[in-house]
Amino acid sequence: MLFRDDRPLEIVEDPPAFPAAKYEGLVIAPDDWPPLLHPRMLMDHEGYTAWERHMVARCAADATSPEDVVATLERDARILRRYRPDAGPIDRFVASLPTDAVARPVPSSLTDSLERFDEAVAAVPDDMKPPPDENGLPGAYDHLVKDTWPRWHRPLKRYLASKAFASWTAYQGRGVLSVVRGLEAALALVRVEAARQCRNAGRALDRALLLEAFRDADFLLNHLAAGDALAESWSRAELITNRKSQ
Repeated sequence: MLFRDDRPLEIVEDPPAFPAAKYEGLVIAPDDWPPLLHPRMLMDHEGYTAWERHMVARCAADATSPEDVVATLERDARILRRYRPDAGPIDRFVASLPTDAVARPVPSSLTDSLERFDEAVAAVPDDMKPPPDENGLPGAYDHLVKDTWPRWHRPLKRYLASKAFASWTAYQGRGVLSVVRGLEAALALVRVEAARQCRNAGRALDRALLLEAFRDADFLLNHLAAGDALAESWSRAELITNRKSQ
C-alpha cells in the first residue's frame, strides 16, 4: 500500500478494507486521558486529532521530501508546545501553524541513522536482539542508496504517515516532540535497512529492496522493540527542551 498512487494520502473513516469488526490495536475510549502536549500539560482529544491530521497532511504534501517532513514537524511541534490555555482551543492553535515547509537535505552519511538504529535495538529484550550486522552499511548507503533515495519520496512519506497515525508513542511518550522523534527514528531505520538490502543484493536501491527495508524496519519497531522503551528513549527530546526553557 505504501507504493500506491491511485488514492490520496489522508485519514478516512470506515474504509472498505476494514469493515466493522473487532481489531487488535490502539483503541482510545472517550474517558481515556488524551496524549501529553509536553511533560507538564495534557492535550484534549480534539486537539490531538487536529495534530494527528496535521502530521498526515505534512506527509501528503507533494513538494517535500521525507526529511523535509520530519524537519517541518519538529518545527511545528516546538511551536505547538508554546500553547497556553488562554489562546483558545488547541485544535484552533494547530490550524494556525505555519503553512511553509522546512527544507532538510538527504543525510550525507549513515552515521546519525545508525545511532537511531542502535537506540531501537537497545529497546529490544536481550533474548530477542538481532545479531550485529553493520559491516559495510555506510559504504552501501554512500554508493547504492543515497543517490536513488529521492526517487522514493512518495512511499517514504506514506510510511511516515502510517507511523504518525494512531501512534502508541502519543500515549506512551511525553509529548508531541516524542512523536516526531519516533518519525525521525522510523525514517532512519528505513535508511539503515535499505543500505543492508542493497549491500546484500549488490545493487542500487529499487522498489523490491525498499519494500524489504520497510518490512525489516517495521519488524524491529513493532515486533522486537518494546514500545514503552522506545517511547522513553524518544521522550528525551521533551526533557532536553524543558531544561533549555527553564
